[in-house]
Amino acid sequence: MLARNRFLLLVVVGGAVLAIISLSLQFLNLIPTTPIVEQRPFQAVDGGVGVALGKSRKRVFPVVHVQETNPVLEAYGYCNTPNHTEQAWEGHSPADYKLLAVHVMIRHGDRYPLYSIPKTKRPAIDCTLSSSRTPTHPLLDSFVRHMAQGGQGHWESPLGSLPRLPNHNVCEIGELTQTGVVQHLRNGQLLHHGYKGHNLLPSDWSPRQLWLETTGKSRTLQSGLAFLHGFLPDFDWTKLTVRHQWSTLFCGAACDCPSRNRYLEEEQRRQYQLRVANAELERTYVDMARTLGVPTRQLRAANPIDSLLCHLCHGLSFPCVTTGDSTGCLTMAQFTAIRRHQLNDEVDKRRAGLYHKYAVLAMYPYLNRTASKLERVAKNSEAGRQPRATGEEIFTLSSAHDVTMAPLLSALGLEEARFPRFAARVVFELWKSPSPAQPQQQQKKKGGKVKDGEPFVRVLYNGEDVTFHTTFCRSQDRHVHQPLCPLKNFVSFVRRDMFSVVNATSYQGACFKRTG
Repeated sequence: MLARNRFLLLVVVGGAVLAIISLSLQFLNLIPTTPIVEQRPFQAVDGGVGVALGKSRKRVFPVVHVQETNPVLEAYGYCNTPNHTEQAWEGHSPADYKLLAVHVMIRHGDRYPLYSIPKTKRPAIDCTLSSSRTPTHPLLDSFVRHMAQGGQGHWESPLGSLPRLPNHNVCEIGELTQTGVVQHLRNGQLLHHGYKGHNLLPSDWSPRQLWLETTGKSRTLQSGLAFLHGFLPDFDWTKLTVRHQWSTLFCGAACDCPSRNRYLEEEQRRQYQLRVANAELERTYVDMARTLGVPTRQLRAANPIDSLLCHLCHGLSFPCVTTGDSTGCLTMAQFTAIRRHQLNDEVDKRRAGLYHKYAVLAMYPYLNRTASKLERVAKNSEAGRQPRATGEEIFTLSSAHDVTMAPLLSALGLEEARFPRFAARVVFELWKSPSPAQPQQQQKKKGGKVKDGEPFVRVLYNGEDVTFHTTFCRSQDRHVHQPLCPLKNFVSFVRRDMFSVVNATSYQGACFKRTG
């Protein structure tokens, strides 16, 4: 009996200890605290097979602010170093929904700095491509070979004169690096695996069904081509037209908007006022300028954070200078102070609201074009309609900059999203719900047409479903049986509702409104 009691005591104590350990691990985020729904195999980007958790009904936003962001950790996230663990929710949908179209906007991948720090050596980075150098990708060699056939493609001026591959032993200013190429090969391959079961593009796709547009910078052109090669390896060049967007806002013929420019000027004044009020930032620039032996204003103009981010992302020591017998180096503490100010500026920007007003007017042309394309595809898919011989634009890829994607996120109402990292992506998916499960004679609308499924839109940012964080779907009842957002919500938002923030009902009315 005594031995039995001791055994029971050990069981109870052991159970309590395990419970305490389990709670501790949950607190440290070492084990999941939310229920695991289902597990299903998925093909990893590197060709292996892993297990992905089933998507729960809960929408997960990419950033949860539970405490002050660590500027250095945030900077490493901005680098977006390629890894083999990234999962993406593109292509995941409720059963029996049909994927009709996908529109993607990307920011170019990792690039060489646009600015150089006075009196320091430029970062030693090789901008040629080699599969023997890290980071690499299984598609890198085939990408290089395929780009050599690019003369078969159709190029809008001036894109045909730009190099299709980064090609300098020592990177030039703003040049895409091998890291940037690999980032977008992986992005494209993630979407390739996500959509391959949906037969998005037919094997005999027509030139109209695939749309690629880019600004006139080699880094955006090369990023778009890398993404496309990952998504559609060895695509048919003869079907591809690479289109040029002269404005970083992708506003085409609708760029004239005086009010947008005024909001941007006001936002820039806010940024300046916040900067001059930051005593820590001022001391940091003075210390850095003293180390380098240059005037503080010259250092500010050189935008040192751009170069320091390159050093951080590529694992290089921060630059040093030698004056006489002494050597001085820029420090992580100085880098942290500048990044901390940038993060605080993001918070103040949301509070002031000027940037959001600018963003709404800046991104209306792109959003309106996207809404129109999705509407056309949805209409073309209606039951009984004869599809166009040339098809509709099923897959659209826009290769852009941070100054394109940041206002896009703001215009959509995703104000809490992180500033776009290298190779960030925003994806719009158009889905069609199953037709009602009723006999045909009971499905007819007026005019005798068979009732068809309804179109829905889904928005993802860096692989996370953020649809129900957007302004146009935030108030949608999350408990209804439809887990996606009606396309009509998005269209109404773009055509009318988004202008309420500037007290207008149309783009023209908002752009040319007289101010008091």
